[in-house]
Amino acid sequence: MILAERSAPTRAPAAVLLIRLMVGAVFLSEGIQKFLFPAALGVGRFTTIGIPAPQLMAPFVGAVETIFGLLLIVGFVTRLAAIPLLIDILVAIATTKVPMLAKSGFWAMAHEARTDYCMLLGLTFLLVVGGGRWSFDARRVTRRARLTRLFYRTTWRFWRGLIHSIPSA
Repeated sequence: MILAERSAPTRAPAAVLLIRLMVGAVFLSEGIQKFLFPAALGVGRFTTIGIPAPQLMAPFVGAVETIFGLLLIVGFVTRLAAIPLLIDILVAIATTKVPMLAKSGFWAMAHEARTDYCMLLGLTFLLVVGGGRWSFDARRVTRRARLTRLFYRTTWRFWRGLIHSIPSA
């Protein structure tokens, strides 16, 4: 079984769509903004916070956020798409919020980290439950299940017919 098929949802409710839209839209928007405003949110920001090779990493992170954010929105390979975004948000917290905690204290950090914290929890939720009923993941699994049932039904009928056609001794 392919990893993407294993990562498909099982019984997640349709309301998961709301979480996918929220988390995916934030990452899609932030990824696009890294290209639109490179001095403030892209290379310039990465240089300021001390990310190594900012000229390489800022466009890379922007592409990751854009592509995987879009995958979350449509619900395609949702669990797999959540993994690179989890890494992204953990690095963001470690490089921006942890230093803020040390410099400005808990409440200043808590105020600035509210979106990061929500994204972290939303991604963890999507990693656990998958894309939900209204996703491409669910459609892919449903179609594959139908084809599998059809294959087994057809195979069973063939063998049953073959066995019954053999004369008894």
